[in-house]
Amino acid sequence: MSKLIAQTEADGVVLDTRGNSGPELQAAADTARKGVIMYSEGMAIPGDMQGIISGRVHNALFLSPELNLNKLIKPDFAIFRVCDAGEDVLHREIAVAFFNGYGTELNMFRPGGRGETFEQDLSFLSKTTFILRQNSDAFLDQNWTPLLPTNRDHIYVNRWKAGGKVVYTILNMRYEGVNELIFPAEVNDSIHYISLWNHEPVMLQNKDGIRYLSVKANGWEPSYSGTRREGSVDCIAGFPDLIKSAIRGDSIMIEAKSSGSLFIWKGDPSNNGKFVEITLPCDTSICIRNLFGYYEGKLVLQIVENKRLKDENVLRITGGKPWIISKVAPTSAAKVIPAEMVLVPKSKVSLNLIPGDEFIPYPDISNTVILVDSFLIDRYPVTNAQYYEFITNSGYHTADTAGYLRHWQYGTFRQGQDKYAVVNLSLEDMKAYAKWAGKRLPTQAEWQLAAQGNDNRKWPWGNDFHATNCNNSFERQTPVDAFPKGQSPYGVMDLVGNIWQMTNDIYFNGTNYIGIIRGGSYYKPDSSWWYLQGGPQSLDKTQMMLLVSPGFDRSPTVGFRCVKDY
Repeated sequence: MSKLIAQTEADGVVLDTRGNSGPELQAAADTARKGVIMYSEGMAIPGDMQGIISGRVHNALFLSPELNLNKLIKPDFAIFRVCDAGEDVLHREIAVAFFNGYGTELNMFRPGGRGETFEQDLSFLSKTTFILRQNSDAFLDQNWTPLLPTNRDHIYVNRWKAGGKVVYTILNMRYEGVNELIFPAEVNDSIHYISLWNHEPVMLQNKDGIRYLSVKANGWEPSYSGTRREGSVDCIAGFPDLIKSAIRGDSIMIEAKSSGSLFIWKGDPSNNGKFVEITLPCDTSICIRNLFGYYEGKLVLQIVENKRLKDENVLRITGGKPWIISKVAPTSAAKVIPAEMVLVPKSKVSLNLIPGDEFIPYPDISNTVILVDSFLIDRYPVTNAQYYEFITNSGYHTADTAGYLRHWQYGTFRQGQDKYAVVNLSLEDMKAYAKWAGKRLPTQAEWQLAAQGNDNRKWPWGNDFHATNCNNSFERQTPVDAFPKGQSPYGVMDLVGNIWQMTNDIYFNGTNYIGIIRGGSYYKPDSSWWYLQGGPQSLDKTQMMLLVSPGFDRSPTVGFRCVKDY
C-alpha cells in the first residue's frame, strides 16, 4: 500500500471491505505521503472510528435516518454518501447528505442511464456540492449543533459556525413543502441572513416575542413520500456586513473593505454560472451593461477568500427602470454675469417629484437630495430671435429637416414673435445652439433649483397658484417676458405654463431613449386622461418625453433654456 501511495501520489485510500484502519495502516501511509486519508468501507461503527477520519455511507442505506450519528459522535469525521447512479433516483440521499454537511460519492459502475431523472439528480447534487464547498469552513465545525428546535414536525435544522458566519442546513420531509417561520435564530445586529439555496434575503421576524427565520423549501407529490424521491432542503447563512451595495440606474455601487475577491454573479451562483471577479478591497461603481449587457433579474455579490464564502448580497434589476446615460459637458467658467442670465448659488435641492403616467416607468430619483454647484441660467427660454441669430452667424444646418422650425415662414419667425420661445427643435438642435453660445442644457436638478430655490415651494412665485402669473392654458404661446410676477426666487422667468423646457437628463430603459422636460405648456388636452398633461405644471411634477428621431421629436410645445458654469 505504501508503495502504491508513493507511485500514484494518492491523497487517500478507500479501504474496500474494511471498516477500520488503525495506527499501523496510517503509519504505513504516512511514510509514503503525509496526510493521506484512510477511507473506510461502509458505515463505520464507533469502535472503528478511532483510527480513521473518514468513511462512506454505503449505498445499501436508501432511507437512512435524517441525522447521521457518525458525525454526531465524532464531529471531525468526514463522510461521503455513496449513491449508485444507475440504480434509482438519488434525491433523498443527496438531500440527507447535504443536511448532515457531507459530500457524495457517485458509483457509476452500474450500466444504464436514467434519462431525465438522472439529469435532475445531477443538477440537485451540483447545487448542494457548490454550497458545501463554499462553506467547508463551517461544515468542519467541531461544535456543530444538530436538530435545533422547530415549530413544525418533520422539518429538521442543523447549525454550523465558522468565525463570524453561521450556517443552518434545513431538511424538509413534509410533502406540502414549507414557506413560513420555522426556527429561532441568533439575534445579532451585525449580521444579516441570506438563503444560500434560494439566494434571497431572509429577514428576522418576531413571533411570540422570539425572532424567527423563515424557511422556503419545495414540496413533492404525496406518493413520493417514503421513497427516494422525497425530501427538500434550504440553507440559510448569517454573515457579517462586509458588502455595501445598491443599484443606481444602470450601475452597481459597491463598497467592500474585506480581503479576498468579490464575485458578481449573473443570477444564482453555481458551478456553471456566469460571474465577474474583482480584487478586494474596492469602493467603486460598475456599469451593469459592461458586465452582462442589457440584463434584468438577480445579481448576487459574494466575497470569497481562500475559496470560502464570507458574505453575500442579493440585488435585483427591475425591468423597464430607466438609467441616466447623459453626461454633463462643463462650459468655460463665466467671470461676469451676462445681462440675460442670473446666478443660482450653490445649494442642495430635493427631487421629491411626482411622475406623469407610469405606463412606461420613470427614473427612480424620488426623495433624492443633490448638491448643485453655483451656475448661471438664462433668465428667459431661448427665443425665436436668439435662435435666428444663431443660425445666421453659425451657418447651422440640421441633417434631419423634418418638422424643423415649421412654425417659421420663409426661413424666419413670424412678425411679432421675436420674443416667443423657439420650438420645433430636436435635442441635437438645442445642443448645437447651446454650444455656439458657450452654454449647455441644464440638468433636471439645476432646473429644479433655479425654479424652486431651496424652500420646496410648489410654484416659482410661492405655494399658491395664481393664474395671472403664467400662461394658463391659453392654447397659444405668449412672449417669454409677459409674466414678470411669475419669476423664481432668483429672478428666472417663464418657467411654467408657456412651453415645456428640455433638460440635459437623458435616460435609456433598454427600449426607449427618454428626455426629461419640465414646466408644462400652453396646450392642455382635455379629451383623455392618458394624454400628456399640459397647462402650468407645479414644481413637484416631472415629465418624460420619448425620443425617437430628430424629426419625430420636434414639437410646437417644447423649447429650452441654457446654463453656464460659474
